[in-house]
Amino acid sequence: MQGIIKNNQTRDMTEGEPMKQILGFGLPLLFGMLFQQLYNMVDSVIVGQILGVNSLAAVGSTGSINFMIVGFCMGICNGFAIPVAQSFGAKKNEDLKRYITNTVWMSILFSAIITVLVGLLTRRILYWMDTPNTIFEEAYIYIFIVFMGIPAIILYNMVSGVLRSLGDSVTPLLFLIFSSLLNIVLDIVLVRPMGVAGAAVATVSAQGIAGVICLVYFIQKYKYLGFTGEDWRFRFGYAWRLTCMGVPMGLQYSVTAIGSVILQTAVNGLGEFYVAATTAGIKIGMFVCCPYDAMGSTMATYGGQNVGAGRLDRVDRGLKDCIKLGISYSAVTFIFLALTGRYLALLFVKPGETDLIKYIYIYLLGNSAFYFLLALVNIVRFMIQGLGYSGLAVIAGICEMAARGLAGFFLVPAFGYIFVALASPLAWLFADLFLIPAYLYVMKRLREKQRVV
Repeated sequence: MQGIIKNNQTRDMTEGEPMKQILGFGLPLLFGMLFQQLYNMVDSVIVGQILGVNSLAAVGSTGSINFMIVGFCMGICNGFAIPVAQSFGAKKNEDLKRYITNTVWMSILFSAIITVLVGLLTRRILYWMDTPNTIFEEAYIYIFIVFMGIPAIILYNMVSGVLRSLGDSVTPLLFLIFSSLLNIVLDIVLVRPMGVAGAAVATVSAQGIAGVICLVYFIQKYKYLGFTGEDWRFRFGYAWRLTCMGVPMGLQYSVTAIGSVILQTAVNGLGEFYVAATTAGIKIGMFVCCPYDAMGSTMATYGGQNVGAGRLDRVDRGLKDCIKLGISYSAVTFIFLALTGRYLALLFVKPGETDLIKYIYIYLLGNSAFYFLLALVNIVRFMIQGLGYSGLAVIAGICEMAARGLAGFFLVPAFGYIFVALASPLAWLFADLFLIPAYLYVMKRLREKQRVV
């Protein structure tokens, strides 16, 4: 199988210097995430500049519920990829093929269930979130269209997750670049005549096209795996293990997002002005935080392959190297946003909106001063997931939910917007206080199992 790995541009992360492997795998992944956030940001930039502050607030008011549902979809796909990575690391070709095929069946099942459920509940959820009446209908139109595109979202994330598990982080990047550029073009064409609906249609269409192209590539490129009719048979054992990995990982996003929903409800109560400020701040933050997401996804694959190969010595080394990268990037990002935050706000609002610019800047400073905590959250949590302990990541998500709930229910109503800016750092701190001991526990368990074997 080593020859196959070399010839098909997959990456075996169980050999070589961990830092080199992390950078070689993570940098293409980072560029992909940057482009993914680019077209998310472009939606808001074009909506804000063309349609105005209220439309920007409408799109932004759906951000937390979007994160909760779409994040769950992305999470289950990332979870499905873990048994694939472990089988690849262990060089178990039969298991590898059957995990891939059953990932397809489970993705179809989850796509159907989630799309129907959220389609029926969307309007009710926006009411529960106290969405202001002035932006309610635009918010509903935007997020309903996005939710109807859930099958496209799952398709892309399923295929790209499998490709990354095989060590190929370059191919999803190339297709995502194309998709991002297409999304920008569609935004420019559709937003003015269609309003916020145009932004949603552009996003879903671009994601769907990326998914289809990725799927066609996988089918053609990985024929060497030799899938047979027997491999394509639905197998409960494989499907159950995929579910046990995917659902906790999806719940990690969703449980975290419940706290974001509570916080968003508190922001909605402050009015459209603060919703718009928070929306712009979140969009900028999501873009500069892509390296943390790339580090996390890299650790999931790195951990999965190395635990599959029984290389626990490399797990600790890789984690330490990645933490060094994360902390260094955090310091650079804080300085960058402190110097440029006010200018970045102009992407979303006009120069005359001086008060709005001020509050966007406050949000950026409040978050970026504590990005080192976010680095630890992503790196350690995804490593734990890659090692096969997804359930612990859910508990970390509960910690984040509790912190954001505390901010939404008590701190924002009592102290105002400043705790909108500090809610995420509080959540990262709560999660880290759980994750660091959890990682030590997981490694102890794995070493004990290795000694027994």
